[in-house]
Amino acid sequence: MQALDLLLNRSSQPRLQNPAPEGQALENIMQAALRAPDHAALTPWKFIVCQGNGLTRLGEIYQQAAIKAGKPEKDIERAPQLPVRAPMVIVAISKYQDHEKVPWVEQVASTSCAVNNMQMAALAQGFGGVWRTGWYAQDEQVKHALNLSEKDEIVGFLYLGTTCTEVMPKPAKNSADYFEFWQ
Repeated sequence: MQALDLLLNRSSQPRLQNPAPEGQALENIMQAALRAPDHAALTPWKFIVCQGNGLTRLGEIYQQAAIKAGKPEKDIERAPQLPVRAPMVIVAISKYQDHEKVPWVEQVASTSCAVNNMQMAALAQGFGGVWRTGWYAQDEQVKHALNLSEKDEIVGFLYLGTTCTEVMPKPAKNSADYFEFWQ
C-alpha cells in the first residue's frame, strides 16, 4: 500500500478476528513504533503485547478495576470480554522521564505517535486495528496492575487483527474548516 493512500484512507476497524500480526509483520509494527518522533531520544515508551492468556490477564485487570470503581454488575461481567474483541491488544504506555527540555506532554505525544505508527504499519500489511482508550486507560487500579508510576500514562490499547467486515470509506472533510494560513 502506498503511504499517501494509507494516510488519506485510514479508518479504524473495530471488528477483528484471527490471525493477528506475527513474525516479520509484527516486528515491522514494533519497529514502526520505535521510529516515532522522540525529542532527546528518550524513548519514553513501554508496550505490552497481549495475546491468548495475556488477553485474559488484561481482562482480569479490567474486571478488578471495575469492581474497585463500583461499576454496575453488567460492566463488571463485561470487563473480561473487552480485550478478547481482537486476537491482539498492545497496551501503549508513556513512561515519563524527568528532562529539562522534554516536558511530560511531549513524552505522551511521542508515545501517541508511536501508537499511530503501529496502526499504520498494521494497516499497510493488510491487518485491521482500532485504538481504544476509555476509563480503563485513566484508572489508578489498572495503572497499578501494570506497575506504572504516578506520571506514567496509558496512551491507549491498540487492538489488532484481521478485519472481518468490509472497510467502509469515511466521508471527506473540508480542510478549510480546520486549517488557516498566515502569510
